[in-house]
Amino acid sequence: MARFTEEEQLQIRRAVELAEASTSGEIRVCIEKKCDVEPLERATQYFEQLNMHKTRLRNGVLIYLATVDRKFAIIGDGGINELVPADFWDSTKEAMLEQFKYGKLVEGIITGLQMAGQQLKKYFPHQDNDRNELPDDIAFMDGED
Repeated sequence: MARFTEEEQLQIRRAVELAEASTSGEIRVCIEKKCDVEPLERATQYFEQLNMHKTRLRNGVLIYLATVDRKFAIIGDGGINELVPADFWDSTKEAMLEQFKYGKLVEGIITGLQMAGQQLKKYFPHQDNDRNELPDDIAFMDGED
């Protein structure tokens, strides 16, 4: 059974596109069912596998979620990490967790996307020569949606 309906996937994709519309930053959502390691470790692995570390300004953000194991992480590349407040990723995770606690996975992901987008817009505003460096669709790492 699919974890996200087509409509939910579209909502997430639109939230990625909206978050990226006013920034040169890149945001991806990465989902799988199970995570047998620390979620931050897995997110770091997928960050590299999805070539997020290769953005021109090192301003990629990855939201990782293991749906069955109920684990998640959000990480940013060096360019954005140098600029956001020290507690930004933790406060973003807490805001997402508030939605996740009530089974609202899509809403939680969108909350994280919005918060990341606001910081990216602040520190990496959209420029005329910006191009979308990474896909906006969800990366389902176990091949299932």
